[in-house]
Amino acid sequence: MEAPIVAVTVYPDRARVTRRGRLSLPEGEQRVVLESLPLALRTDSVRVAGTGPATVLGVDIARRHRPRTTDATAARLEEELRAARAQLAVLEDEDAVAAERLEFYAGLARRSTRSYAVALAAGDTDPVRVAELADALAAQQAAVREARRALAERQDRVREQIQAYERGLEARRRQREPDDLAATIGLDVSGEATVELEVSYVVDGAGWTSAYDLRLEAEKLTLSWYGLVTQRTGEDWPECDLRLSTARPSGAVTVPELSPWFIDRQRPVPVPPPAPKAEGMPYAMRAVGMVASLAEEAPMLDAESRLEQGATAATYQPARPVAVPADGGAHRATVAVIDLTAALDYVTAPVRGAEAHLRATVTNTSPHTLPAGAGAVFHGGDFVGSAALQTWAPGEEVELALGVDDRIRIERELVRRTAGKAVIGSTRRREAEHKITIANHTPRAAKVTVLDQLPVSRDEGIVVKELRVEPAPTERSELGVLTWVLDLAPGEEREIHLGVRVELSRGVEMIGWRE
Repeated sequence: MEAPIVAVTVYPDRARVTRRGRLSLPEGEQRVVLESLPLALRTDSVRVAGTGPATVLGVDIARRHRPRTTDATAARLEEELRAARAQLAVLEDEDAVAAERLEFYAGLARRSTRSYAVALAAGDTDPVRVAELADALAAQQAAVREARRALAERQDRVREQIQAYERGLEARRRQREPDDLAATIGLDVSGEATVELEVSYVVDGAGWTSAYDLRLEAEKLTLSWYGLVTQRTGEDWPECDLRLSTARPSGAVTVPELSPWFIDRQRPVPVPPPAPKAEGMPYAMRAVGMVASLAEEAPMLDAESRLEQGATAATYQPARPVAVPADGGAHRATVAVIDLTAALDYVTAPVRGAEAHLRATVTNTSPHTLPAGAGAVFHGGDFVGSAALQTWAPGEEVELALGVDDRIRIERELVRRTAGKAVIGSTRRREAEHKITIANHTPRAAKVTVLDQLPVSRDEGIVVKELRVEPAPTERSELGVLTWVLDLAPGEEREIHLGVRVELSRGVEMIGWRE
């Protein structure tokens, strides 16, 4: 039975493939064979349904060992590879013949040179005739050399074609072994009739992930949700009824956060015992990569998928068919385009860096539960960075980092620093005061959250005292983090002063201090 793929439901880590075929059968028990099924198929997942006067008696799955692949693309590449190798052999033979001819002309010239030299010395030959022969031999040699250069160029081109065919064939062979699976379906047909069979099965080596474009225009955030479908199942999926399901059968732009600033008594570091000698030390390295996705601003609207809500998951059907070959590449389908309202503010931690990070507080007002995925952030048509979105449920409020806005200028400078002993006793002191300047150079009012911190002592011999904190912080934590929330008009500038004193008892050496 010929049964092409008519539908595919892709899950995050696998896929269900549906094939459909029609055939005429005589009355009685019949065996229908469906060939060229992928090796990635889960044999216990095969299901058969259909229409017509027949009863399904059972399904058997068997592996078929084949000497050659049944993949049409791989077969075509093999034929083209054989033809290219044959063409290269012909060119190499022609070059060998040309090389022999060139050697013949060279030998003829050497023999003629000796004979004519003797004849010319004896006066038995005409010098003009000698010159004509030399010119003729030189012309023949030049023609052969030119032909060999052309042959060499053609050979290079054919070798490049052979290498391309070999690479393509190797890639197909890695995806598809010559062997495949065949399903034998037992049917009891009540009368001669035409029946339609629908065979579905689950395959591994397929899945889909989410990717997002976040475009901010004023306080409107447009979120474009894409599904990236990849598969290496061993069979190409044509344009069919493709669906993306969130069910699971069975670097980046960030807002700065501060860790506690601890200072402690300096203690002697114990000397570790000598390590035993070894020939080599094992080690491990981890590489972290950041990929920034840059998408062109499209003047047209994206076609959205049709949503089917389930009890615990949702299934999306893209508006246009998408063919997904078994090449492991990501093929994009638009799932949804969502317009959201964003409340914008800025967050800065000058002790970490003099940048103001734009933050959007957004509530998911759509019916979609958005899976975790990478997002490309745009301000208008300008790409500003990438962000990682966590799973986002309907009605849930999240904070999205939207990159640095250089129009909010931040400066943190040390305005005073002292160190010395107290007037009475042997207590030593260190004092430092910083000034933080925040300026709004945007054309509209800006809400800026400023984070800074005071040191936290871990030893009773170290006492931390505030000297100056102006203005009073909006919030402070037990671990020394201070938060100011400032509303700045366009062109307005504000200052924050933060002074601290640390007193050290006799004999205490401090670690962790920074200015």
